[in-house]
Formats: sequence, C-alpha cells, structure tokens
Amino acid sequence: MALPPPDPQFVLRGTSAAVHTLHFSCGGPESDIPLLFSGSENGLIHVWNLKTHRVDTALDGHGRKSVYCVETMGGKDRLLSQGRDQRICLWDLAEGRTSVTDSVFTEHVGFCRFSLLKVAQGRWLMAMAARSLEEVQILELPSKTSVCTLKPDVGAKLGMPMCLKLWQLNCGSQPVLLAGYEDGSVVLWNVSMGKVLSQLVCHQEPVMSLDFDSEKAKGISGSSEKVLSIWSLNEQQNLQVYKTHELVNAGISDITIRPDKKILATAGWDHRIRIFGWKKLKPLAVLDYHTATVHCVSFSDHSNPRDRLLAAGSKDQRISVWSIYTQT
Repeated sequence: MALPPPDPQFVLRGTSAAVHTLHFSCGGPESDIPLLFSGSENGLIHVWNLKTHRVDTALDGHGRKSVYCVETMGGKDRLLSQGRDQRICLWDLAEGRTSVTDSVFTEHVGFCRFSLLKVAQGRWLMAMAARSLEEVQILELPSKTSVCTLKPDVGAKLGMPMCLKLWQLNCGSQPVLLAGYEDGSVVLWNVSMGKVLSQLVCHQEPVMSLDFDSEKAKGISGSSEKVLSIWSLNEQQNLQVYKTHELVNAGISDITIRPDKKILATAGWDHRIRIFGWKKLKPLAVLDYHTATVHCVSFSDHSNPRDRLLAAGSKDQRISVWSIYTQT
C-alpha cells in the first residue's frame, strides 16, 4: 500500500501576496546560512533564513510590479530578478547591502522567465524573451553584450516564447537553448549560429514550463492541458516525443527536475504538487497543502542529500517546504 503523503516540514508566511518564483542558495560553506529567495506579486523579493524560518531581508526594486524570476549568480551575494516592470535587475547583497547595481530593460510583456548559464569563471549567458513577440535575446553577463537574437523563420507562427532553458553538454561545448512557445512547440536553438536545430510539437496549448536533463538528453514539459510530455534528443540533435503522461487535472505552471536527476516536481493549477520518479515518470506522491494555484516549485542545492528540500509557492501567499529525500 502506498504511504500517505507527508505534511510540509514547515510553512513560510508573510509575503502578503501570491508567490511566483523561488530559488534556493544552500550549497555554500558549512558556516553559511541556507537561504530561500521568493518573488511575489507585490513586487517584493524576500530572502528567507532557513534556520529561523523568517525573512532576513525584503528587497524592493521592481516598482511594486510582480516578480516572476529570481536566481543567484555564483553565490548568494549576487542576485538576478525579473519583474513585470520589464526589467531584470542585478543585486549586490554582500555585507548586508540591498542595492540594485545594474539592470536590463527587456521590453517584454509576457511572463517568460529568463534562463541563466555559467559558461566560464565570472561569465554567464542569459536568455530572455525580447521586445518583438517571437524573439529571444541572448546576452553575456556581466557585460550585457548582445550575443545574438533568435528569430523563428518567417511563417513559423510559433507565437511568444513561454519558457526557456539554456544548457551545454560540458564546459567546452556550444551552448544551446530549449524554448517552449505559445503554439505548443519546443524548439532547440544553436545559440552561436542563431539557427533552429529541431522543433517538436509537444502540446496543443502553450508550453507553460519545461526542464531538461542533459546527461540523459531527455526533457519534460507541461501546459494548460492534462498532459505532461517527455521528449528526448538524439545524436543528430533531433527532438522526438519519448512518452506522455496523463494527469488527473489540467494545468501545470512549473516543472523542475531535482539536481541529482532522480525525481521531479510539478506545480499544479489544481493546488497540488506532484512528485515523479524521473527514470520512468512513476508517480511517487501528491502533496496537497495549498488552497490555490501552485505557481512554482524549486529543489534546494544542499550538498548533503539528507538536507535537501522542495519548496512550493502559491497564489494563497504561502510557501510550503518539504523534505522528500529518497535513497532510491
């Protein structure tokens, strides 16, 4: 018989608004306090101390417009955040500072989160949806130099990019971008050449979220429908549908594969978090705590597997934090 799903290990309250994005920073030296960053609909970014379960700092840099992406750049002192004010801000949080040191004006009106990839020491690539509705722009950080703009062919009718994932096989290899579009397609781009390598229609509706496991060359995407689509990338760089998984209720707002590639989590419009084994997409648990749409899920980057956590942020203004360490 299946075990009953656990309760959250703890719940973080106090954002006073729907939570749209989460990002852990726990992998530092032993003396470092593990942190969780959350971005809310009221434009605030909260820095949660995971030892006290309280907010250490509240950052306000997006003019009270909803924040829907936060990520650290090489340590917890440098933070990138993206908001509905069409800006991506770089924060300096060292020594208790709370200042925006730089920003990029995206001119993008949708909800497409940026994607960040470290390509060398002190050098990152950032993909973001651009001003023109179908375009994705790639910038190098911290210089903000434009690397390229990815434009679909005339007549491709992909619609707006909805979700992005930059990755590379190993440090020396060419960076590539997976982008999920409004028409339900997932497209693989060669970033240095600015051209499409492969395109696959995975959904009937816009692709709301995707994640990719470069070791297994396999990815997963979700949309507003009842289907999770799992697809693979062959040696010829062609995307092909690997399998699909039918959900009980429609609507996936976020998908993330745990860094150890053992399990994945989905955030559902039905208020539920679902946990699957990544190898065979075996359903492992349904976490039922929230009373409204779950907008985001994030796994912690603790170096010790036993410390690893899963956090989920919801429209109900709460963040649930779960311990679901499994050896299998």
